[in-house]
Amino acid sequence: MEYKEIKRYNPLIMEHNMILSASGWRKVFVESGDQHDTSENIGNTNSCLSVLIAESFINYLQDKCHKKRPVIVVGRDTRPTGIKIAEAVLKTMLYYKIKVEYLGVTAAPEIMAYSKTADGFLYISASHNPVGHNGIKFGLNDGGVLEASQSKILADDFKAKLLTVNCQTHAESILKAAGEKEYSKLLTKGRDYKIKALDYYENFIKEVITGSNKKSEEEDFFNLLAECTAQNPLSIVCDMNGSARCRSIDERFIKSCKLNFIAMNNTPGEIAHEIIPEPENLVWCAGKMNELHQAGDNTVLLGYMPDCDGDRGNMVYWDEKKEKAFPIEAQTVFALCVMAELAFEYWKNPKAKKLAVAVNCPTSMRIEEICKVFKAEVFRGEVGEANIVNLAREKRAEGYNVRILGEGSNGGNITYPSCVRDPVATVFAAVKLLSIRDTLDKKGKVHEGIFHLWCRLSGNEDRYKQDFTLSDILETLPEYVTTGVSESRAVLDVKTEDKGHLKLRFQKIFMQEWEERKAELLEKYGIADYECITTNGTKEVRNASDWNNGNGGLKVLFKNQNGTSLAYIWMRPSGTEKVFRVLCDVKGKKPQMSASLLDWERAMLTKADSLKA
Repeated sequence: MEYKEIKRYNPLIMEHNMILSASGWRKVFVESGDQHDTSENIGNTNSCLSVLIAESFINYLQDKCHKKRPVIVVGRDTRPTGIKIAEAVLKTMLYYKIKVEYLGVTAAPEIMAYSKTADGFLYISASHNPVGHNGIKFGLNDGGVLEASQSKILADDFKAKLLTVNCQTHAESILKAAGEKEYSKLLTKGRDYKIKALDYYENFIKEVITGSNKKSEEEDFFNLLAECTAQNPLSIVCDMNGSARCRSIDERFIKSCKLNFIAMNNTPGEIAHEIIPEPENLVWCAGKMNELHQAGDNTVLLGYMPDCDGDRGNMVYWDEKKEKAFPIEAQTVFALCVMAELAFEYWKNPKAKKLAVAVNCPTSMRIEEICKVFKAEVFRGEVGEANIVNLAREKRAEGYNVRILGEGSNGGNITYPSCVRDPVATVFAAVKLLSIRDTLDKKGKVHEGIFHLWCRLSGNEDRYKQDFTLSDILETLPEYVTTGVSESRAVLDVKTEDKGHLKLRFQKIFMQEWEERKAELLEKYGIADYECITTNGTKEVRNASDWNNGNGGLKVLFKNQNGTSLAYIWMRPSGTEKVFRVLCDVKGKKPQMSASLLDWERAMLTKADSLKA
């Protein structure tokens, strides 16, 4: 029976309206339907949906692990609706007598690291979406979310459950069957599991930061870091914004590294402002840094803000020249981390071979310039954390050393062996650059620090100085102008349901307009040629002749007469929100060129959207 036949009398299908992406299942869960509502009420229908979601994951894990009672770690971020969703999920697991380890409020990197001790995890979160949204992320025990093909198996099972006539009655019976005494006992046990998870995560992040699982090497690194920060004290501000990181390792771990730590908005659930860690919301952290400097604390050089589940985090820095704190845009944060981690790898072992970085399609081309310095290859896949994690795994299987990966378009980074973005890893990439400076050995020989190494290899030796700051570091990065994902012009209202057909119509319009405008583009911007690139999952197709790649990413790369890449325009429907995203990336400080190319892309897409299939 099809949805349209049964939806007349099945309210769960009518209220389902959930995006089922490998990056997470999401919808507005708050009962009022207002995405900005801070109520915890989700209503009976959403409680029943939560039961069926948990039931599908139980079925999936039982089949995958060949266990009747797999061990599942469950946690949530600090969104108000998470309390009721967790209740429905946990009562379902109690009903099926599953072994549950409930962590309560936990950061995504924390639960994903700790899940290595279990069979899988279920995490309740809608990441950076507004507060009334919520959702679920699923994973096994490899430290990351399910890859696309496995996520589809789960989604198909869930949709099949929705097609059964009695699915709501079935879900309600499960909720009623769970004893309150058992449920209360499960919550009490969760305190012990949370302590274990924090300890596991702290040990794991040390391996991520140092790139070593040998305790002696980890100790050597952190001892060196302590010596460096004793000479150059460093304080870090974190605007936790009521997120899950309020109850994670940030404060205790950062302080254990002999760094000063100042938290703001650090009460779990008290979300002080919008969740997405983009420049418009990083101003609160910048304001705190300005305030501390005015009070005389000149050690406050870095700040960061995580999103609600605490995996994505972007940074703020103190600009000593302007005597003010400024947010760092997402693409620059990622570029800084890539440079830092590749330089760190080279600093540890100058003979390191087959270095590589895995990124998503709309990551700025500045990454290619940075990687060229270290003879590292760049591999690109479709937007979606799971896609990039799996792309990195594929390349490691081919013998590449993929130390760092991620989605530059969103900021933050994934540093191996982690399989998820982590703001602590992001911050420590910058800490390494600032702290590990030139040293003299007993024979008087200079051993370059990480930033000095980058300057020499990138042809910026003349820009290196002993008392460098993060402003100096940022000035050595390749300069590009890139559309930010939270900008209004980065989202287009598209009516065409079939995005593949939309792209075919866009292709036809583009080719017509290219012929009309190519002389102008050459004269104004030096653009002489173009190449279409598509991405689906972990696969990238260069020189694509067919622009219909469904819901994947599509990029038009512009080149000069020598074949050098100058700019690109990009598009893709979001997998976690009902929006169509566009972006432009331009080499050099050329905001006018960036705006012009993006306007052209938007105009062509609008025209393509208005045409009949």
